[in-house]
Amino acid sequence: MRNWAFFIGTLAAALLLAVKATTPPTPPTMSADPSVASIEGAFAQVERIATEPHSTGSAANARVRAYLLSRLEELGLTVKTTSGVIDSKSQEKLDHWRGEKSAEPTGFVNVVGILEGQDPQLPAIGLMAHHDSVWGSPGAADDTAGVAVILETVRALAAQGKPRRSIVVIFTDAEELGLVGAFQFFREDPLAEKIGAVINLEARGGGGIASMFQTGPGNRESVELYASTVEHPATSSLSAYLYSVLPNDTDLTATLERGGYAAYNIAFIGRSGLYHSPLATPENLDRGALNHMLGQTHALAKALANAEELPQATSDAVFFDAFGVTTIVYSPWLGWVMLALAALGFAIGYRGRGAGDRGILGGATRMMLLLLVGGALLFGLNLLSGAGTGAGYYDRLAAIPKLTIMVGLALLACVSLLWGGKGHGPTARLGAALPLLAIAVASQWFAPTAAYFIVVPVMLVGCVEAIRALNSEGLGRVSAGVVAALVTGYLLALGWQIMQGVGPAMPYAVVLPAGLAVISLLPLWPEQKRPRMLAGVLLVAAVGTALWVRFDPIPPTVAVYSPLKPA
Repeated sequence: MRNWAFFIGTLAAALLLAVKATTPPTPPTMSADPSVASIEGAFAQVERIATEPHSTGSAANARVRAYLLSRLEELGLTVKTTSGVIDSKSQEKLDHWRGEKSAEPTGFVNVVGILEGQDPQLPAIGLMAHHDSVWGSPGAADDTAGVAVILETVRALAAQGKPRRSIVVIFTDAEELGLVGAFQFFREDPLAEKIGAVINLEARGGGGIASMFQTGPGNRESVELYASTVEHPATSSLSAYLYSVLPNDTDLTATLERGGYAAYNIAFIGRSGLYHSPLATPENLDRGALNHMLGQTHALAKALANAEELPQATSDAVFFDAFGVTTIVYSPWLGWVMLALAALGFAIGYRGRGAGDRGILGGATRMMLLLLVGGALLFGLNLLSGAGTGAGYYDRLAAIPKLTIMVGLALLACVSLLWGGKGHGPTARLGAALPLLAIAVASQWFAPTAAYFIVVPVMLVGCVEAIRALNSEGLGRVSAGVVAALVTGYLLALGWQIMQGVGPAMPYAVVLPAGLAVISLLPLWPEQKRPRMLAGVLLVAAVGTALWVRFDPIPPTVAVYSPLKPA
C-alpha cells in the first residue's frame, strides 16, 4: 500500500507539472502605467476588428484595413499600403470559398507602419501578422489576435519613448490564400532591406499556450535573447526542427526565404475546433492565450528594439522551456555527454546490484512491443474513429479532446498488459531502456537539436539507477520519485502538444514519449493485481471512444466552406 501511495503521489505531481506547462499564465491586473502592455488593450482591439469575416478582397476586409491605418496613425506611426493581385492558384481557392468564379482577379493590400527609433539607420525590428481571415470566419484568433498583440505592443513601446531602433509593423493580406502579401513585401518592398529581426504571430484554434515554435537558421543568439527576456517561455528546438522539415508555412516562410534576419514565430495552438470556424469570435477567444502571446511579443520586441547589436546567425542550439518557468539552452554536442552519463548510470545500476542477465531480454521485448504494437493499435483505433480518406479536416480538429482520451486509454491498456503484476528489477529496467538508448543515439546523430526529449530523460533515469545502486534505498527512492515526476510531467505536456498538432492524423506519434515515461516510472512500479483484466477494460473504453468520435454529429465549429458542414 505504501508503494502505491508513493507511486500515485508521483503521478499526481507529474500531472500538476503537465497542467502548468500547458496552461497559459493568468493575465495580470490592469496597470496604470501606459508603458505596460495590457491584455485589456489587446482584447479591445480583437473586439474592434473581429466583428465579422474579413477575407481578402471583401468589403469587410477594406473596413479592417481602414481601421488599422487609422489606429497606426493614432499611435504615431508613418503608414503606407502596398497592393497587388493574387495569383491564379490563390484565386481558385478564394472562388472555392465563395462558391462562384470571380469576374476579375482579386486584389490584396498590405498595411505597413513605421515607428521611428532614435537611430533610423540601425536595422529595424519587424512585427508581422496577417489582417485577412478565411471565408466565413471572424478570425478572432487567426490572426486578429496577432494583429491586436502588435497594436498593443507598439502602443506600450511608444508610450515609453523612442526605442533605439525603428519598428516596422507589417500587416499582410492574403496569407490565408498562400502567403501572398508576405512574399510581396519581402521580395519587393525596399523596407525589407532595412529590417534586421522579425517576429511573426499566428494562431491555430482558439486558445492554448503561445509557443515560440520556429526560428531562423543559426539560432543560438536569437534563442539566448529569448531565454533571457521572456518571463513565461514556451518553446523547443524540437518544434523548430520539425517545422523546418515538414511542409508547413506561415508568413515567416517569406522572411526566411529572403534570409538575413533574426526570426521568431510565435503562435498559440489549442481549442482546435475553432480553427477557421464561424464561431471564432472574440467571446470564444481564450484571454490567457492572448495574454501569453502579448507577454512574449512585448518583452522580445522591447529587447530587440533597444539592443545594441541584434542576434546574428551562428550555430543552432538545443533549447526548451522547463514547465514555462525558464528556457534551457545548450550546445548540441552536450547530448553525447548526456548519453555517456546515461550508459554509465545504467552500467553502475546493473553491476552494482549484482544483477544477472536474466530479465534484460524481457524488458527490451516489452518496450519494443509498446512502441510497435502500441503504435499499430493507435493507428487502428484512429482508423476506427473515422480517420483516413474522406475524413473532414475541421471535424477531426474538433475531435482532438476525445481522440486524446482514446489515446490515453489505449496506452494505459498496453502498459498495464506489458508491465502489470510485480515490480521490475534492474535487469528488466535496463532491458526496457536499451531500445530507447538506441533511438536516442540515432536521434542525436541525425537530428541533434531535436533529440533532447529522448536524451535528457534517458540520462536522468540512468542517473537514478546509479544512485539506487551506490546509495541507500531512501535516497534512491526519493531521486526516482523526483525524476519520474519531472520526466513524466514533461512528456505528458509534450504528448498533449503532439495531439494538438498532429493527433487527428498521427496519434501514434505519442508512443515514444509514452515509452520514455514508462522507464522513468519503472523504479517505483508497485505490484498490480489482475493487470490483464484492467487492460481489457481500458481497451474496450478506448474502442468505445473511437466509435464515439466516428458517429458523433458534425460540430457547428467546422469551416463554412468545409464539405462536411453541419445541416
